[in-house]
Amino acid sequence: MITKLDKNATRQKRHARVRAKLSGTEARPRLNVFRSNKHIYAQLIDDATGVTLASASTLDKELNIEAASNAEAAKQVGALIAKRAVEKGYSAVVFDRGGYLFHGRVKALADAARENGLQF
Repeated sequence: MITKLDKNATRQKRHARVRAKLSGTEARPRLNVFRSNKHIYAQLIDDATGVTLASASTLDKELNIEAASNAEAAKQVGALIAKRAVEKGYSAVVFDRGGYLFHGRVKALADAARENGLQF
C-alpha cells in the first residue's frame, strides 16, 4: 500500500534527515529558516546549549514590510539576521534550510545574509 504524504510531512522528514548531521556550536551557530505561507523566520541557534542567539522575521516592527510573503521581504529578513549576528560577534554560521528547497524565498534570505557579512 502506497500512502502519499503531504508536502509539509515530506519537508519535515527531509529536515530531520539533515538535522541528524548538522548542528550549530558556540563558535559557529546554526542559521535556521522557517517559511510559512505568510511569513519567513530566521534564527541563529547554538545547539550545544539549546539557546537562540538572534532572530529576525517579517513580523519585526523595524522592517515595516507591506507584503511579507515574497522574496523581497525574505531579503530584508536575511539582511536583518546578518546585522544582528555580526553585532553579537558571529560571522561564520551553518546554514539550515529547514528541509525547504534552496530556491525562491529561502535563497533570497541566504544571499542577503551572505551579502551582509555572514559566511556559510
